[in-house]
Amino acid sequence: VQLQASGGGLVQAGGSLRLSCLGSGRLFNMNYLAWFRQASGKEREFVASTTWSSNSPYYADSVKGRFTISRDNAKNTVYLQMIDLKPEDTAIYFCAARQNRVAQSARANHRVYGWWGQGTLVTVSS
Repeated sequence: VQLQASGGGLVQAGGSLRLSCLGSGRLFNMNYLAWFRQASGKEREFVASTTWSSNSPYYADSVKGRFTISRDNAKNTVYLQMIDLKPEDTAIYFCAARQNRVAQSARANHRVYGWWGQGTLVTVSS
């Protein structure tokens, strides 16, 4: 499985962006797809995850109500729609995939994901 993230860019506070994560290979074998982010000098942080077979989203508290994760099975793509962006959302955003089932709380742990995309930079100016 290979993942390719895109859609990042520079946006003003309050603006919107939609990130895409295109998967190749046996993406349908993955149970979970997720977005993480890493700001400069900080640890990788969970943003959102969903399941491939059914829509079961799970969000970090910091993005609830502003970000929406979705997937298009036919296009092998996972999206992260971001609205009302804030300067603290500035980071490199990574998509990730995991094959085996885990407890919901574990979905926020970047260590359980075995496949990663290369990251796309989101910069939110104030």
